[in-house]
Amino acid sequence: MNKKGKVRFQFICLLVFAVLSLAAPAQLFARGGASPEAAGEIWFIPIQGDIEPSLAAFVRREAGRAINNGAEIIVFEIDTFGGRVDTALQITSFITSISKAKTVAWVNSGEGSMGVSWSAGALIAFSCDSIYMAPGTSIGAAAPVLSSPTGGTESADEKTVAAVRSQMAALAERNGYPVGLAFAMVDYDVELGEYLVDGQTRILTSAELERLNNEGAKTEVLGIISPGGKLLSLTAGEAERYGLASGLAGSKESLLNALGAEGRIVETNPSAADSLLSILTSGGVQSILILVGLVLLFVEFQSPGFGVPGAIAIIAFLAVFIPGALLGRLGSLEIILFVLGAGLLAVEIFLIPGFGVTGISGLILIGLSLVFSMQDFVLPKVSWEWSLFGRNILVVFAGLFAGITGIAIFALLGPKIKAFNWLTLNAQITGTAGGPDQDTVTGKIPAAKKEIPDEEEGYAALVGKIGVSDSVLRPSGRAVIDDEVYSVESDGEFIEAGRGVKVVRVRGSRIIVKRV
Repeated sequence: MNKKGKVRFQFICLLVFAVLSLAAPAQLFARGGASPEAAGEIWFIPIQGDIEPSLAAFVRREAGRAINNGAEIIVFEIDTFGGRVDTALQITSFITSISKAKTVAWVNSGEGSMGVSWSAGALIAFSCDSIYMAPGTSIGAAAPVLSSPTGGTESADEKTVAAVRSQMAALAERNGYPVGLAFAMVDYDVELGEYLVDGQTRILTSAELERLNNEGAKTEVLGIISPGGKLLSLTAGEAERYGLASGLAGSKESLLNALGAEGRIVETNPSAADSLLSILTSGGVQSILILVGLVLLFVEFQSPGFGVPGAIAIIAFLAVFIPGALLGRLGSLEIILFVLGAGLLAVEIFLIPGFGVTGISGLILIGLSLVFSMQDFVLPKVSWEWSLFGRNILVVFAGLFAGITGIAIFALLGPKIKAFNWLTLNAQITGTAGGPDQDTVTGKIPAAKKEIPDEEEGYAALVGKIGVSDSVLRPSGRAVIDDEVYSVESDGEFIEAGRGVKVVRVRGSRIIVKRV
């Protein structure tokens, strides 16, 4: 095996290793030791930091392990300001589907923690069978917000607010929490108060109070919990007082005592694979991967055989697609669109001169396949889906635009940059299958008046004419001369497409040109 073959073999091995590493189930890298064998355990699963897709994958995996190993209680240790609405809904849907173990939300505080369960964190807490909070923590402020085009946030429209509000209320009804608290945490327009209704203390919205008054109930105001125009956020003590929190617990021991639970404690933490998945799904990294993949794919198309650029390009695109597959968002549609787009791009580069509709269509299909692999829906319906769709389009097409710019720079400057010399042909060609070119060997160019053999008379008139290369000359290719396309050869140099060329001599059917 020659040196070049060894290099390609090494990169193919690297490619295989990268694919296996990215596609391997994340649980292979999970910390926490071997799976417990005894039943009756209490599992602690952290939900910390931004609520993002990689966190949903971690929660599903670890909770699935807990259920498979017979856990009696799963404690979700919540410490978050919130995050993506779609991810929060996925997590809540999964938690509510757990029937073989009791689920507990624990808003904890401690060194390095924020001690909050806000926004999407509150939605997740409401999905659990019971809620416990450490002293000094808070919960609430669950109104959905959307990312604005300027990079900030803005309030969601009424349709999205109504959807999240109804979901919070449904979770509250399911788990026996005061529904009014759920309303006031999501909707600015809800006024919530504590009232004495027919001798019983109840938490009511202004709409519920009006309905009871119309029905003739005897009501008395005890206090306003949340006035209209503000979102409700409760301290640990207030959450316990109003019946949201089942109790206060500042440590695992006190939490287990409050639950009356005994058993082995199993703690889980995000693994190296979870951290890698979080990095790969971030917008900036995905844009860079798309840029690298496109530029190196173009370089590979311009180089003979299959080598280093192609291997790295495949790795870059796999790093974009595989996180979507691990998160359950990659289907046949995305794969078909990507393959069609790559095919159209190859047709544009190899078969069609210039860059037109075919190439642009290929880039659009590749872009759409990448966008769809970053979300759980195809066409958005509600405002938070539109916001996510816009974010994904921005990430993908920023990468595509940067990639096109990189390709243009490489096409124009690549041959002039010494670092890219290994991709271009620098050897002087002194002959072809038709025999040696005597003028190239001697370095002499025939004079214009030199007698031309009969077989050369067809192209003899082209000598000295100026044209434009219609394809890359490495050294053979096409050139347009006098509005006609000819097969030509460069005079032993690499000539890019679109460069001026001059016919210096003709040898039979061979038209030899040099860069002007």
